[in-house]
Amino acid sequence: MESDCKITKEMKIEEAMELCPRAPEIFAAHGMGCAVCLISSAETIEEGASMHGVDVSAIVGELNACVCEERKKG
Repeated sequence: MESDCKITKEMKIEEAMELCPRAPEIFAAHGMGCAVCLISSAETIEEGASMHGVDVSAIVGELNACVCEERKKG
């Protein structure tokens, strides 16, 4: 994967949503309503995952796959 495509668990949720157009659906699939959450601009992916009891590695992996796909499209 292209330098893991840059999304990390330390990144703010809002930043991830800016980089990955499918982020809202990825978060929702893991039971996280980040797209409509007011705290997404202040909370990291890791913090959000922890609050919802979700595997942060799985989410970060899916988000990075999304970013890599978008980069390939150009």
